[in-house]
Amino acid sequence: MPDLMPDPRLTLARPDLADLALEGIVAAERYDAPKARQVISPAAALRKAPAADAEQWNQLLFGERFAVLDVQDGFAWGQAARDGYVGWVAEADLGPLGALATHQVAVLRTYAFGAPDIKSRPTGLYSLGALVTVEARDGRFAKAAGAGWFVEAHLAPIGLATTVDPAAVALSFLGAPYQWGGRESLGLDCSGLVQQALAAAGKAAPRDTDMQFNAFQPIDEADRRRGDLVFWKGHVAILLDPDTIVHANAHHMAVAVEPLAEAVARIDAAGVGLPTGWRRI
Repeated sequence: MPDLMPDPRLTLARPDLADLALEGIVAAERYDAPKARQVISPAAALRKAPAADAEQWNQLLFGERFAVLDVQDGFAWGQAARDGYVGWVAEADLGPLGALATHQVAVLRTYAFGAPDIKSRPTGLYSLGALVTVEARDGRFAKAAGAGWFVEAHLAPIGLATTVDPAAVALSFLGAPYQWGGRESLGLDCSGLVQQALAAAGKAAPRDTDMQFNAFQPIDEADRRRGDLVFWKGHVAILLDPDTIVHANAHHMAVAVEPLAEAVARIDAAGVGLPTGWRRI
């Protein structure tokens, strides 16, 4: 019989409090409606507990929405709109819900400036996929609410995929440090790399490797091609071609390109085992 219990990673509920929308679905002492907020920092950690040193489970980018249900010790407990992940985000990284985003960052990373001038003070470094609302233009610059002035060529309108090749996007992260739970261009993990690469191609993906494994179409190993995903227990990589992968991994502590056969042998020797499956996005 299949497990019908909601996934706690994606369910805004705990024994004492749950989302009002879950009344009658999960048991809780009290139900309430979450309040919509959005990320006002270039990147914000979503953590396991309301503490700065708690494990980072996920990461939210500028402009992404977060539904807040509780606040404790300077941290807000809620659910990310992007992928449904539940956890704690520092209140300082959240602000009131603003106007709908009009654009997204379409390059790996870019600065916003305090004025429409590359010699002006940078106000932040923003990663691929960050969401911005353009409210003014001056020459080659676009002013984004709450961020500053971007070179507009580094932005793309919402709804316009920036690529048709997620593998190329993943390759652009080459050398980025491995960061558990990360999704930003300055550091990310294996499933974060997949999520970001697919988002740039206009494709939504869940956050964790097991979720991604279940979300996409199974294929035979012999049919693998560029852009397909190969999974191990707790790990995922993107194929650049049938014999080469790009992945964020803790062995290299970075996004790295590796021959598939070498990765399979190395990961198996480490006790993880052989690939568990192949998927087409």
